[in-house]
Amino acid sequence: MTAFISNAIRARLIEGVHAAGREVMAIYQTDFSVETKADQSPLTEADMAAHHALVALLEGLTPDVPVLSEESGEIPFATRQEWQRYWLVDPLDGTKEFVNKNGEFTLNVALIENGVPVFGIVYAPVLQNTWVGQVGGEVFKIEQGIYINLQVRELPDPEEAPWKVFGSRSHGAEAFENFCAGLPKHERVTMGSSIKLCLVAEGKADLYPRLAPTSEWDTAAAQAVVTAAGGEVLNAHTLEPLRCNQQESLLNPHFIVCGQRDTRWENALNKVTAQ
Repeated sequence: MTAFISNAIRARLIEGVHAAGREVMAIYQTDFSVETKADQSPLTEADMAAHHALVALLEGLTPDVPVLSEESGEIPFATRQEWQRYWLVDPLDGTKEFVNKNGEFTLNVALIENGVPVFGIVYAPVLQNTWVGQVGGEVFKIEQGIYINLQVRELPDPEEAPWKVFGSRSHGAEAFENFCAGLPKHERVTMGSSIKLCLVAEGKADLYPRLAPTSEWDTAAAQAVVTAAGGEVLNAHTLEPLRCNQQESLLNPHFIVCGQRDTRWENALNKVTAQ
C-alpha cells in the first residue's frame, strides 16, 4: 500500500478530476470537431482539455512526481525506466464512445509505483459515477454523491446464476466470441472504455477478456480499482498481473479482468491465445 495518497490529497484529486470532467461535458454538448491521430484513433478538443487540466492538477499537487499522459509528447524509455513513481493519465478513455455520444467514456488517473498501479480514479461524467481504489486501502464508488464500498463477487455456479462476461463495444469481437464459446452458461454485455473493469470491481461482472490492443494508460487506473476490490487484471498469455513501464512500448498484452480465477475460463482463454 502506498502511503503517498493521504485522504486530503485523494479528496483534491477527486475534486480536480471532476472539474476536468465538467470541461469535457461542456464540449460533449456541442458540435465538436474530430481529428485523426497517426495511429488512426480519434482525437477531440475534449481529449486535450482534459489532458491540460489533469496534468496541471497533478503537477500542482505533486510537483516532484512525473506525469505521463496519452496526449503527452513521447517520453523515451531511457527516461521513464528511471521512474520509481509516476502518474499515468488517460484524459479521455473511449473517445469513440465520446464521438458517438453514448456516454461510455471516462477520465483516468493512476499512480504507478515500481511498475504496479497502486492508486486509481476512473470518472464517467455522463453517468456521474466515480471509482476510486488504493491497493491495500479503501476502494469505493461515488454515485450521485453517495459513497459505496466495493468488492468483487464470488464466481457463481453458472447453472444457478450465469456468469456475467463483458466485452468491448468497439474491438476484438471475433476473439471475444471464441473465448465465450468455451465458457459454461453465461450472459454477455458489450460496453466501451474502462467502465468494464470497474464493473468487475463492483461485483456486477465476473470476467472481461480484452483480446485486442490497448495501451497502459487505458487500464492502469481501473486496474488499481480492481486490485483494491480483490480482483485481478492478468496477462492473457501468462496469467500474471499487468505491469506498466517495463519496455519501450506502452502497449499492453492481451489481458483478462477477473473477480476470481477458475480453471473453466482459464482453459477457454488458453484455447484462444494458442490460436
